[in-house]
Amino acid sequence: MSSLRDIPSVDRLLLALRRQVADVSHALLRDAARAEIDLLRSEVQGGAVFPQESLLNLLVDRAAARLASDLEPRLRPVINASGVIIQTNLGRAPLSATALAAMVHVGAGYTNLEYDLEAGERGSRNIHLEALLRRLSGAESALAVNNNAAAIYLALSALAVGREVIVSRGQAVEIGGGFRIPDVLRQSGATLVEVGTTNRTYALDYAAAISERTALLLRVHTSNFRLVGFVHETGLAELAEMGHARGVPVLDDLGSGTLLPTAPYGLASEPTVSESVAAGADLVTFSGDKLLGGPQAGLIVGKKELVDQLKRHPLARALRLDKTTIAGLEATLLIYLRGRAIEEIPVWQMIAASLDGLRARAESLAIQLAHTGATVAITDCASAVGGGSLPGATLPSIGITLAPGPRSADECGRRLRTGRPAVVARIAEGRVVFDLRTVLPEQDAALARAIVAACTAGES
Repeated sequence: MSSLRDIPSVDRLLLALRRQVADVSHALLRDAARAEIDLLRSEVQGGAVFPQESLLNLLVDRAAARLASDLEPRLRPVINASGVIIQTNLGRAPLSATALAAMVHVGAGYTNLEYDLEAGERGSRNIHLEALLRRLSGAESALAVNNNAAAIYLALSALAVGREVIVSRGQAVEIGGGFRIPDVLRQSGATLVEVGTTNRTYALDYAAAISERTALLLRVHTSNFRLVGFVHETGLAELAEMGHARGVPVLDDLGSGTLLPTAPYGLASEPTVSESVAAGADLVTFSGDKLLGGPQAGLIVGKKELVDQLKRHPLARALRLDKTTIAGLEATLLIYLRGRAIEEIPVWQMIAASLDGLRARAESLAIQLAHTGATVAITDCASAVGGGSLPGATLPSIGITLAPGPRSADECGRRLRTGRPAVVARIAEGRVVFDLRTVLPEQDAALARAIVAACTAGES
């Protein structure tokens, strides 16, 4: 049996490892070899026993496995069977095929990102999205930055530094990930002035707080929570009318934001971007990677005079988009302009998916899983929009449940998450639940294979 002196040297392991692993730098090979030798030495010192003749092969296999793991991308695709459409932890909105193709197309070479081909001189990256955003929102001007938090921060920094911003006490909220409106205001150099109460704020509350130091009236749309019961919220149109009469601009943070009405699809009515512009908001901010269904971005539309101030602010350069994101957003906005969002943008395909279509997919999937030995059933379930959109609102959906047999549902869930591809599902009442509304139809076959692998792994 082995002892410490039987452990191969680093040089000997490197020679053997190089025969098995090609196209890897010497430095990576050396680090993997040293790490595995150190690990084996600790194991032997701890009393582990290995056949002497197998030590080299054992180290080669371990080092090769370590290299494979180290060189595998950390970010990888996941099949989302959780039933949450805009799943922040899973990357929010999946992109359309058109957007992906556009991003690949411009990412593969040079582009006219900041070059005016007609004039033969330097141009602006803002022009690629501005006209589309103006047309789709009805606003005078537009700007895109890297997320909606950045959009709000830029607006406050450019327009309200050293001055006051008035917001309803019921809207001085934490949006998500520790992003709190009062903190953002302080960081931007603006002073927060809260008015009204948590549940009821009137136009008179805003009017009484306006002074010569007031820079903005801020409305924060409650896109990720709801106040119910004895509540009152000042409408945007009323707020804008009062602000304009006093010469104070209104900034409307829509959060998720949508270009399409949500009510026709069985959801609560979410204000659209064009409705906010029409109601008189001077600036409207919203996300590009939620209900819009594009890549991560923060979109700002509104009055040209105000948007121009944002464009000139030094932060605008720090928060600007790269060429591939611009290409993906442009392709996504063009889909809206063609009236094809329901047909082509995955988020809206999921929202609009029919129960009959989901049931047919569930029946097909159940047939493919019949031989696994697990108990499979088609089930009614409920999907959430997610991503800070339409809190409490759900869509009826269809999925399958899996009682994994000898394994627990938690163990089956772990095997699914760590499989290839990874699958994220729900665990409920001792069963694994796969909501098909959030599984792309083209992923059904891969989902079936992943479930079979999770149910049968380790069986002889």
